[in-house]
Amino acid sequence: MTDDEAYSRFRAVRFADNGGEPFCPYCGSFGVNEFKCRKIFKCKGCLKQFSITSGTIFHGRKMPIRDLLLAIAIFVNGVNGHAALHLRREFKCSYKTAFVLAHKLRETLGSLQAPRKLTGIVEIDGLWTGGHIKKSNLVKNRKDGRKSNPRRQSIVTMRERRPGGRSLSFVFRHEAESIATIIAHVHGSAKVRTDDAAHWIQLNAYFADVKTVNHDKDGFSVNGIHTNWVESYNGRIRRAIKGVHSRITGAHLKNYADEFAWREDHRRVANGTQFAIVTKAVARQPQSRVWPGYWQKREGSARPANDT
Repeated sequence: MTDDEAYSRFRAVRFADNGGEPFCPYCGSFGVNEFKCRKIFKCKGCLKQFSITSGTIFHGRKMPIRDLLLAIAIFVNGVNGHAALHLRREFKCSYKTAFVLAHKLRETLGSLQAPRKLTGIVEIDGLWTGGHIKKSNLVKNRKDGRKSNPRRQSIVTMRERRPGGRSLSFVFRHEAESIATIIAHVHGSAKVRTDDAAHWIQLNAYFADVKTVNHDKDGFSVNGIHTNWVESYNGRIRRAIKGVHSRITGAHLKNYADEFAWREDHRRVANGTQFAIVTKAVARQPQSRVWPGYWQKREGSARPANDT
């Protein structure tokens, strides 16, 4: 695409609710004047000026629309995701720009999560990640990092076992803390399948059909009882962390979990369809409360004080 073609494409998506004609993102008025010298608009009602990305996740953007659309295409095309360093090389921009751009796309993917409760057969499992501790040279001095590492977190996933089923991932300090979230997002009529971890016993009080499988004692599947679908999903997360991201900080782990869940649900969807879905979502996603002024630590930015 040329710059003008990319602008026209995004404009049609951004203002699709009004047939491609601009409307004010601040007051909703359809009375809008378009400047001829610059690609901006002015509302006749509130008299505010705005651009094609005002009020969206790309509010205040400095990159051309063509680069933003290309970033979406590259981002959704990754099987296991795309690291910020990869985007930095693709667009020859700073790492900070690529980092914020990638997380804005992840925030958009998080908004596409299923609003309904999961039904049917729902597999549940957790994945430990983060907080690597280098092992001591001598075996006698080594400690079990899974127990002593305060930065270690768990991504707990609920996945429907059927073609076209949805996946929901959340982040906790420990799997046992996820019980309330599971109850809130899984329908009471669902058939729940887990491993033999002791904390999953609590689910029997909320679901009529809860079955577990002991991987160490019985195997991966016993009489049709298994968690193979969610285990394969966890395997793709591990490959994404090791092969693409190398390290994921705890402050943003939920964003990555949302991205992994979306990729899992759409991994058999054509690339062009994925691009159209995300582009439409970006045009409707409101301005982020987290990422504007993230590196400048501006007032209102939700950047953690100890984040790196």
